[in-house]
Order: sequence, then C-alpha cells, then structure tokens
Amino acid sequence: VFTATGNGVGTGTATATVGGPATIKAGINLNTDYYNKFVFHGTATTAQYADVAELYTSDIEYAPGTVLTNNTDDSQEVTQTTHSLDNNVIGVVTTDPALLINSVLPGTTVGVALLGRTPCKVTGEVTKGDRIISSDVPGHGQSVNAVEEFSYQHVVGRAIESKTTPGEG
Repeated sequence: VFTATGNGVGTGTATATVGGPATIKAGINLNTDYYNKFVFHGTATTAQYADVAELYTSDIEYAPGTVLTNNTDDSQEVTQTTHSLDNNVIGVVTTDPALLINSVLPGTTVGVALLGRTPCKVTGEVTKGDRIISSDVPGHGQSVNAVEEFSYQHVVGRAIESKTTPGEG
C-alpha cells in the first residue's frame, strides 16, 4: 500500500494496493505516466534492478552498455567514447535502472548508469575485478591491463565477470 499525490491531471491523493502495474486510478500508470507528477511516501527495502541512472541529452540514441563521454561540442550533453583513456568518460548506458533521475528532458536522451551494476560493452580480454576504461572502439571499454598507464579519471567501473575472447562483447 502506498500514498501518491499529484498535480495536473489526476490532482489529489489516492491510496492503492499495487498488484501488477503501478496504477492509482484508471488511465494513470506510475511506471509510464510522465505528464502527472507523483510523490511516493514510504520505505523501499529492495529494488528489482541494480543501478541508479540519470537522463542526459545525447547526439543519437545508444544501445545499452555503450560507454559515454561528455560531449564537448556543446550541442548535447553526452556522446559515445571514441578513444582510449578518455578522461571525460561519464558512464554507461543503463538497461533497467532502479532509479532514473532527471527523467524528463527535451530532445534525444539516454539514461546513464552512474552507480550500481549494468552491462558494459568491452573489447579484448577482461578479468573479473579489472578496472574498465574507454577503448579505441567507439562506445566500448577495455581492461586497464591493455594500457601502460591510467588515472582514476579514465575509469568507468569494474568488471564483475571475465571475458576471455579478444574481440568485442
């Protein structure tokens, strides 16, 4: 049971039991309705998904797992990485975030995982526990073992499983 309050269409307070889609009255779905603003009051003890993401404007739509960097041409906020040791790397395109912040922006947008677990496109062999940095393959990371020197600014995350093949994956 939860309490939701909103403004715009569906203004008011409602109490509902969630079983299936998170709806509070006919036609309003808390999972998909972005035109009504709702506030959840309660205690979350678990989450179905494993990352916290934020929406950014992007030059194009990117597939989940794509490694992103700040877009320096001022047209959009993020773009895919294109070279190894990118010190502007910002995160990885999320799959299913437990929390998506800044969830409504105009134009083309992409959810960027900033915290937690999310798949990441990589190239080359990666050992569980390796730090992941950008690579020369656009939108892909690589193990830091593929370079001689790196800084914390280059790291996008850590591998939680190994990849034993030399190509992309």
